[in-house]
Amino acid sequence: MKQLSHYEIDNNQKQFPITIVCDAIRTPENIGMCFRISESFGIKKIYFHESSPNTENRIVKKTARNTINQIEYDYYKDFSEIINKLRAEGNTIIAIEITDKSINIQDFKFEKYKKIVLLLGSERKGITSTELVDYSTSIPMFGRNSSMNVIHSLAITLYEITNKIKTK
Repeated sequence: MKQLSHYEIDNNQKQFPITIVCDAIRTPENIGMCFRISESFGIKKIYFHESSPNTENRIVKKTARNTINQIEYDYYKDFSEIINKLRAEGNTIIAIEITDKSINIQDFKFEKYKKIVLLLGSERKGITSTELVDYSTSIPMFGRNSSMNVIHSLAITLYEITNKIKTK
């Protein structure tokens, strides 16, 4: 067995009809990792709240590596406005959030939807307004803690979604 370098790996590059909306995420490491994870899973675009650390932030740059230049992104001012705009463009709005209506990500039929917006809540308060969400999904957990880091949740959810829709 030989460990391969980045130059020896030929990924099956693909872009999925998935957009990420980060609801006021404030930690530079999480912003940088959002770029890195999203690029790895072939995400179409990321939206960050204007109060989030921007791409000039040293920690964001370091954590994202060069993926900032490889994925489309933009900033928004008003959460309701961006969600309503994306819905009007034909997206299904899905929060990665623990709610009384959350569907286990393993049971959610992601393949039924042509275009998906995944909402990531802020580190402290979660999603600003669950009333704007079509569905919420959650990740089954087996420890004592009821939540995990927002970017870890994103990675697990993107793995599940792309695994279900990659052959569509």
